[in-house]
Amino acid sequence: MSDPLCRLNALCRPKILVRAARIGSTSFNRKTGLRRLLPGETPPPPGQAFDVLFEREHQMDVARREGGAAYSAARHVELLSALIHEARLAGLRCTV
Repeated sequence: MSDPLCRLNALCRPKILVRAARIGSTSFNRKTGLRRLLPGETPPPPGQAFDVLFEREHQMDVARREGGAAYSAARHVELLSALIHEARLAGLRCTV
């Protein structure tokens, strides 16, 4: 499943998390948001940023499911918002 659209549509997340991320994606600022989500890295181009963010979101979701102490719902929403925003930049239709 290498197609970003298929990968994004295949996500199975709680509805409230997705709803918050959709709202957040409309005001997501790529420059500051990616700096916060990918510290120490130069923000990559949209296609590459999607892959990096997708992996980080997956790790965050694993922490959520396992009840990890380091899990942050706010950070998870921010990651999902960034994913949706990056998909829109790449011209993909987001149905998450």
